[in-house]
Amino acid sequence: MESSGVNALEVRDLTVAYRDKPVLWDIDLTVPKGVLMAIIGPNGAGKTTLIRSVLSLLKPAAGQVRIFGKPYDDQRQSVGYVPQRGSVDWDFPTSVLDVVLMGRYGNLGWIKRPGMNDHQLAMDALKKVAMDEFTSRQISQLSGGQQQRVFLARALVQQASLYFMDEPFQGVDAKTERTIIALLKELRAAGKTVVVVHHDLQTVPDYFDWVTLLNVRCVTSGPVKEVFTEQNLRIAYGGRVAFKSEAIGSETNQVT
Repeated sequence: MESSGVNALEVRDLTVAYRDKPVLWDIDLTVPKGVLMAIIGPNGAGKTTLIRSVLSLLKPAAGQVRIFGKPYDDQRQSVGYVPQRGSVDWDFPTSVLDVVLMGRYGNLGWIKRPGMNDHQLAMDALKKVAMDEFTSRQISQLSGGQQQRVFLARALVQQASLYFMDEPFQGVDAKTERTIIALLKELRAAGKTVVVVHHDLQTVPDYFDWVTLLNVRCVTSGPVKEVFTEQNLRIAYGGRVAFKSEAIGSETNQVT
């Protein structure tokens, strides 16, 4: 249960290491409620690691995470998660509807079976992502974009207050991308907080209102209009990034 007057996410002094090599170093991050935030940075910057650490899927070497002012274990039902599509076993023999209903187990527990209300929520979510005609289809028979939309529907039925999505736009078709961004903006309009690992710099000003630039350390975080600048991008990407954005006052820039 979220509390009023607290931030959606607070990360303090978070450090994560693999074999003594820091992947994230001393991260401080505050995400207010009701924003649509992108996490951007070069390959190996620790973007996925940050999300997995927040969700207790990785154990940090140091640091503290609070979701709506409490530890993640106390807020599991307030959090929805869409992992990278490549991390999922799509050959697992299950249908589209069953995958979406899995998102209800956090509310039901693992013993109680989904009821009529749960099925209706699942169907409503599938309709929102234009997948309601595929309820009986095996997930292995779906295209990449269709698979991503199913996972979005699964997150929707969790009815969370804070959503984490890891590269939801990667490898999807134009229709799916339009569906995803419309859904993200709908969640924001409903007062939800959405944190998205993202790679396309050109769409950041159009898709998001908040952005975190990450490269092992947190370079900066804040409103897109304030922190999505050429200088900060140069710092985050080490001078190796091409981008095009009216938001930073330049038609085309090559950061070098």
